[in-house]
Amino acid sequence: MSALQDDMREYQMQLQKGAIQKAYQGLMDYMMRLKAHFKLTFPDYTVSGSLYFGYMDMTYFSVVPEPLKELDLKIAVVFLHEAFRFEAWLSGRNKQVLAQYWERVNATEWPNYRVVSPGKGIDSILEYVLVENPDFDDLDTLTKEIEDKTHAFIADVEALLLASDA
Repeated sequence: MSALQDDMREYQMQLQKGAIQKAYQGLMDYMMRLKAHFKLTFPDYTVSGSLYFGYMDMTYFSVVPEPLKELDLKIAVVFLHEAFRFEAWLSGRNKQVLAQYWERVNATEWPNYRVVSPGKGIDSILEYVLVENPDFDDLDTLTKEIEDKTHAFIADVEALLLASDA
C-alpha cells in the first residue's frame, strides 16, 4: 500500500470521528470574527478582504497600517496549526520588498522578535509569538491578547522602520 493511501485511510478515520471538522470550522469562524474585530477596532488600518485558509498549515489575514502601506509592507496575523499558536509577521508585498527590508531589519536589534532568514517559501521578515497554546474557551480574552500584542508589534515595527527612514 502506498504512503498516500495509508495517510488517506487515517484521514478518513479521523474525519469519521467528527472532531476535526468541528475544530476546523470553529477555528475558521474565530479567524473571520478576529479579522472583523480588527477592521472595527482599527479603522485606520486596511484589513485584508479575504482570509487565507491554508492547507491546515497556517491561516491568516493581513493588517496594513498606512505608514507600512507606503513602504509596501504588511502585518499578517497568523494561526500556525501544527505549532498551535498565533503569531504576527512583518511581510512585504512581494519577494523584492521582502529582500529589501530583510537587509534593514537584519542590521537592527530586535530582542523580542525573530528575524527570519530569506529563502524559498519564506513570507515573513520578522515574527512574533502572540499567543502560545491559545485558550479557545475564552475567546474575548484571546482576542484582546492578540489585539494588544499585534498593536504593540506594529508600533515597534513602525517606530524602527520609520525612524531609520528619517
